Amino acid sequence: MPKRLAAALASTLSAVTAAAALVVTQPLPTSAATGGFDFTRAQVATTGLQVPWSIAFLPDGSALVSERDTAAIAQVRPGSAPTRVATVPNVSPQGEGGLLGIAVSPTYAQDQWVYAYFSSASDNRVVRFRLSAPQTQQVLLSGVPRAQFHNGGRIAFGPDGMLYVTTGDAGTSANAQNLNSPGGKILRMRPDGTVPSDNPFSGSRVYSYGHRNVQGLAWDESGRLYATEFGQNTWDEINYIQPGRNYGWPTCEGVCSDSRFTNPIQTWSTSESSPSGLAYANSTLFATALAGKRLWTVPVSAGSRTGNAVAEFQGTYGRLRAAAVDPDGWLWVTTSNRDGRGTPVAADDRIVRVPPAGGSSPSPSASPSPSASPRVSPSASPTVSPSASPSTGARACSAAYQMSNQWPGGFQGALTVRNSGTAAISSWTVTFTFPNGQSITQLWGGHYTQSGSTVTVTNESWNGALAPGASTTAGFTGSWSGGANGTPSSVTCTAS
Repeated sequence: MPKRLAAALASTLSAVTAAAALVVTQPLPTSAATGGFDFTRAQVATTGLQVPWSIAFLPDGSALVSERDTAAIAQVRPGSAPTRVATVPNVSPQGEGGLLGIAVSPTYAQDQWVYAYFSSASDNRVVRFRLSAPQTQQVLLSGVPRAQFHNGGRIAFGPDGMLYVTTGDAGTSANAQNLNSPGGKILRMRPDGTVPSDNPFSGSRVYSYGHRNVQGLAWDESGRLYATEFGQNTWDEINYIQPGRNYGWPTCEGVCSDSRFTNPIQTWSTSESSPSGLAYANSTLFATALAGKRLWTVPVSAGSRTGNAVAEFQGTYGRLRAAAVDPDGWLWVTTSNRDGRGTPVAADDRIVRVPPAGGSSPSPSASPSPSASPRVSPSASPTVSPSASPSTGARACSAAYQMSNQWPGGFQGALTVRNSGTAAISSWTVTFTFPNGQSITQLWGGHYTQSGSTVTVTNESWNGALAPGASTTAGFTGSWSGGANGTPSSVTCTAS
């Protein structure tokens, strides 16, 4: 069944239901700095892609980009032509199916795993493989219903180290309410595909249900999960996802008054959106719109929308598919004008990068950060080590070490650096010593070196400059081999 009915029907339904729904925001004028990014300095990072569907960052800062219809994975470095580094076998592109979401293992430096969600001839599935041997696939999940439309397909590692997978109802709306079907769900699994013991339904990968077609996932700095969802004829959605919740499809599209279902935090008319990719930064969600041909920016806090959505890139680049924030803090957006529904120009499909507001603009060929894709701290209550005493003088900084999640052999946390002096600083360095045999495996928002148990972290180009009282955070994952994990007894920060 086609996704959209006639425009006249949509318009009529919108007029009838608008009063009961969340406010559907109209596009506002483009501003110089929306959601912490300077859209007036957007750059085209690369061209010549074929329906780029997903972005995942490697530890060297370059991006892997999946192409839906060619089943190719391209490596992208801003300012250079994309390089095809793998072609994934067993993919059967048809309609909205093909090579869809990709993700990089949180421990890629050690295991080299790349994860992919794709449509085979008989189902949608999740596999993992190494770029050097994509034909050697480990199937982690199979049997997800596939169809011409509504295949879902976004995959991403959450701050808890688990792999989250979005699926569509494959045109059979009853799948969404059937807990025995993987269709119309957000699924959660361990990196090896097995079911986590703390999932909301015992023995099941189902994390949330009642979804029509989810294609975007993003977490905030407290580990809250948000997702974009395609409606049918009337309302597209952003939802705050909570474990075990029912999001209403097919009974509800948009907001409804049924207490069994969880309502979205943001809705749009279907002509304004068709939201696919989703990214988060600076208390803002960034949702790419296919039919709407724009990037929606939505301010959020604690699982709620805190202001009106603002449209950027409206009509500038055509259909927009994926969004991601890179290790250097730039926002990446892909076009999708060669998917059979757009009007491509010679350069399509493209990736556009948007720099952080207020920072310098490194050239497209600037050296990337040696960090993995940015991930957020989980929602567990952090244990904060004693922060260093501010040094004397006008330029000073302090740092706090936060341990916010642990699992056997691994952990995740963050460093919060604050300008504690009376003058602006241009750079900072944090040093601490692990107490229990820990070692950092990935860090974003900074550069790190480790010698024995001593770790030194320096700022990125975009987050070294801090005004008095301002702060920034660098997140990390690590491994440990000692006894119980612990936090450093002291953390020192020096500023210049």
